[in-house]
Amino acid sequence: MERYVFIAEKPSVARQFADALHLNFKKRDGYLESENTIVTWCVGHLVTMSYPESYDPKLKKWSFDTLPFIPETFRYEVIKDIRKQFEIVKGLLTREDVRRIYVCTDSGREGEYIYRLVRQEAGVTGKDERRVWIDSQTEEEIHKGIRTARPESEYDSLADAAYLRAKEDYLMGINFSRAMTLKYGNGMASFLHRKYAVISVGRVMTCVLGMVVRREREIRQFVPETFYRISAKTKPGFDADWKLNEKSAYTGDPQLYKDTGFKSREKAEEMIRRLCVGGYPVQGVISAFSNRQETQNPPLLYNLAEIQNDCSRKFHISPDQTLTIIQELYEKRLVTYPRTDARVLSSAVAKEIDGNIRGLASLSGTDISTAAGQILKADAWKKIGRTRYTNDKLITDHYALIPTGNTRAAGNLDGLKRQVYELICRRFLSIFMPPAKYRKIALTIDVPDGEHTETFTASVRVLTDPGYRTIAGLTDRDESGGKSPEEQSRTSGAMSAALQRLRKGDKINILAFTVREGQTTPPRRYTTGSMILAMENAGQLIEDEELREQIKGSGIGTSATRAEILSKLERIRYLSVSKKTQVMKPTLYGEMVYDAVDVSMRPMLSPKMTASWEKGLTMVAEGTIGPDEYMEKLRDFIVRRTDQVKQAANQGQLQRMYAESATYYKKPGKN
Repeated sequence: MERYVFIAEKPSVARQFADALHLNFKKRDGYLESENTIVTWCVGHLVTMSYPESYDPKLKKWSFDTLPFIPETFRYEVIKDIRKQFEIVKGLLTREDVRRIYVCTDSGREGEYIYRLVRQEAGVTGKDERRVWIDSQTEEEIHKGIRTARPESEYDSLADAAYLRAKEDYLMGINFSRAMTLKYGNGMASFLHRKYAVISVGRVMTCVLGMVVRREREIRQFVPETFYRISAKTKPGFDADWKLNEKSAYTGDPQLYKDTGFKSREKAEEMIRRLCVGGYPVQGVISAFSNRQETQNPPLLYNLAEIQNDCSRKFHISPDQTLTIIQELYEKRLVTYPRTDARVLSSAVAKEIDGNIRGLASLSGTDISTAAGQILKADAWKKIGRTRYTNDKLITDHYALIPTGNTRAAGNLDGLKRQVYELICRRFLSIFMPPAKYRKIALTIDVPDGEHTETFTASVRVLTDPGYRTIAGLTDRDESGGKSPEEQSRTSGAMSAALQRLRKGDKINILAFTVREGQTTPPRRYTTGSMILAMENAGQLIEDEELREQIKGSGIGTSATRAEILSKLERIRYLSVSKKTQVMKPTLYGEMVYDAVDVSMRPMLSPKMTASWEKGLTMVAEGTIGPDEYMEKLRDFIVRRTDQVKQAANQGQLQRMYAESATYYKKPGKN
């Protein structure tokens, strides 16, 4: 009898596949078996790349003589602690009566890599291997994935990219970490009063460290600048602010601060004296007036980076914690695949999206169910396939993160899990709701000043119809500490009423001018959430316009790895993260590593280089370039950069740089 094997990435996922198949499975050691079907699992990675000493025992000792280390053929080995499960999986995959293998590891580059390593080390040949590619773990999606499973060979390019990513991280980590430690470790340890100091270098990790250190140094070097603005208090009851215009007496004045104020109080008071030469009230005339309605459409759906940022901001949890929670929601069949970069639906999903909405309508007693019911009643979902929220061209592996509509496990959620789940539900339902509507009134007042004219402007934006905001949960204050549109509407009602009665050409009495002092502020430190977004949008950090366009869509790391990279930087004490605010700062140790990398292999700190490598991996996955071409470029890079570290003569320079950084830390030896 021919048998089928389903291999999943984790035991919990394997059980869900078994449940969906509705067969009479019996529990075995490391797998489930029915009459002709077997379901087994990995435990994450079962196979890993071998350490250098497995090639040659001499390589265990770190030495410049053995660098760079680039094997012609890479070796792999089964992870010792989970060898038992590997042997079970190997036995099942190579059984003579097994005709077909359904690959059910996570649908992405890393999931593909996990299976390919098992297949490679188990020696699987001559089987009909089919890839099950799914976006959620609902029973319907699992059955669809099995029906539409494609030959595993169609994913060879994705596997090539996965192997190359691992080789790249392996070679950069081993060669650069060893070279940097051998070159600078003793000097760094001596400065920190430690026995030793290991300098860990990674393709993505070191780039992120660079972003945090550069931001910290921008903050240190920031010199606040005081400026002075002028406000006019009018009889209708609103304030207007001065703004430079071409007829102003101050056009080209060296004391101007931008076009809204002055660098000195004296200059601002001088203007007031000029305008008040005849005393108060000062008469002006409305030279421009607009009163129009504006709309604000719902934001795009969540991808992993966006929700990690929102959870960091709203709940003060790390991206790693967010991913763990969403992974659990995924395994409970509540949401779709979390490790996605897309923020839109596919056209195929858009046609059947009412099923997801109907599921949410069953969450009785919540505003989520009420909104879902209203959407269904109005058939608001039917046109979603023709909006910006559906775009097949913006999807690579998976569509956006959305609720599945399977809500059976939702009632058991509590605390953060419920909050994160509801966040996903609200963002999803928002796209079927009407836009928010605002009334924006703006005017310009001209005040004569002899042969010159000074202008003052005022505007108010009032929320008149909350639209999608009623379900989106957007009533909190924004990050800048400002008021939400709802709060602004309550406090701006009187001003709005006063402004709406005005028209162009009306005369306005100004009862008083006042000078308001302000001060420029330094750039903000990254939070774990804002860093995740910065990593995703690394191209925006690149000044070269042509290269920025070239790597558009490629970030630093991937949605699956970014959170772990931030956790590692904190774990090895290069960065510190506030548990309360999720704000990231470098440690002295991290700054010293930054300086050592900066003087010896600066490209490793650059988003440009890191995103370019990621773009290359994407091109391999798409079949645009071959793995051999990519590997040749990687070898050349490793050799050149390792030799550059060997030949560097900058120890004295670094000691001075360490001393400079240490002045910003109270206890240099304890960081």
